[in-house]
Amino acid sequence: MATAAAAGVASLRYFPSSLRNRGYPGPIRGGGVVTLSPRQGRYASAAAVAVPSREAEPASSLGDLTRVDFPILDQEFDGNRLVYFDNGATSQKPSHVMKALDDYYRFYNSNVHRGIHNLSAKATGAYEAARIKVANFVNAADSREIIFTRNATEAINLVAYSWGLSNLKQGDEIVLTVAEHHSAIVPWQFVSQKTGAVLKYVGLSKEEVPDIEQLKGLLSNKTKIVVVHHVSNVLGSMLPIEEIVACSNRVGAKVLVDACQSVPHMPVDVQKLGADFLVASSHKMCGPTGVGFLHGKFEILSSMEPFLGGGEMIADVFQDQSTYAEPPSRFEAGTPAIGEAIGLGAAIDYSSNFGMQRIHEYEKELGAYLYESLLSVPKVRIYGPAPSQSDHRAPLCSFNVENVHPTDIAEILDLQHGVAIRSGHHCAQILHRTLGITASARASLHFYNTKEEVDVFIHGLKDTIDFLTSSQH
Repeated sequence: MATAAAAGVASLRYFPSSLRNRGYPGPIRGGGVVTLSPRQGRYASAAAVAVPSREAEPASSLGDLTRVDFPILDQEFDGNRLVYFDNGATSQKPSHVMKALDDYYRFYNSNVHRGIHNLSAKATGAYEAARIKVANFVNAADSREIIFTRNATEAINLVAYSWGLSNLKQGDEIVLTVAEHHSAIVPWQFVSQKTGAVLKYVGLSKEEVPDIEQLKGLLSNKTKIVVVHHVSNVLGSMLPIEEIVACSNRVGAKVLVDACQSVPHMPVDVQKLGADFLVASSHKMCGPTGVGFLHGKFEILSSMEPFLGGGEMIADVFQDQSTYAEPPSRFEAGTPAIGEAIGLGAAIDYSSNFGMQRIHEYEKELGAYLYESLLSVPKVRIYGPAPSQSDHRAPLCSFNVENVHPTDIAEILDLQHGVAIRSGHHCAQILHRTLGITASARASLHFYNTKEEVDVFIHGLKDTIDFLTSSQH
């Protein structure tokens, strides 16, 4: 196998980074449906997108059934069919999401909420219908609890600035875990620096998941907010949000949940979880980039100051002061990402057509197959807990190969095998330092992936390892 890999060097567009003297990243030294208004009802059909029916098709895996709707997957690189395993970073988009975007710009492009003419009314109806789709998708009690943002990062910043700066003071405590994405850490560092609030971090258990008992021990009457992920983008582990919320509520603390890696892959019920805030991004949900959402309990949102100032978020503007609109408008200053929100609604239609529970069950099976297949590769170290009947593990694996840099693995898998994975710290440097590494490779799957693609990845990985280790001798 090493000979075959070495023979393919001539076809590389450039040599892997390890051959340019990069070090190995080893141990570091030193709910409810809201009724549309008459105008919204008149134009709600503008947001409806025909979703292909699969009822009459023969039995097949969900990946086989859905991948035909994703044209980007039907391509080759240097004779290798694309295998896209970087879904933890962003998902691909089905044709009807792209059609929804095209229809908006082609047939009813207009600003929302501000015009009386037909195009504006139609665009407003479609935009607000998308909000209702998001609310129903996560079972929000009221569609007014859904704030459209640029992405989940902006949603977290909104909470940090609009709630955090007004409610935190010197000596208050913010509890996070070492496994949080940078977007859930850096905004709270800003708040800490401005208010004097203290950041407290929960470490990992021996199973390499955030230690919930340690989290409970950190909670006190000084704790004002707990910031946690639902599913880790590195470890693949899922936290018991309901339990965390219950413990946090007992000390009067709010809870913010980063659900970017759960909302696209499993049923998420915000009323059941009980968190005060929850964020997610469209682009990981098979929707467009440039839009995400914040779910917040309405009474909390109503008490918060605006995040940005401008049009749409005001009630009245005077020379020396302004009054503000109620949520969600209060937090959506300026012209929003209208087409992108409509595209997100179309993506929700698409996923809902198959059912999130069906997607979740398929991905559990696919993720377990990926984990077990990766375990069969010599000298591979997978991070996070093993899949089990009781503990959910997301369909992703972050891993390292002994004495091989993860970026070299990612480069050659792409160049030689057409397999797209991620390498680096995955916006989780604190977690990587906790694990004693600086980087890892990550294969992350979605419902349009298949076991056959996992087999291609594993074959390519073994071939890549043989090539890289043989070049070291």
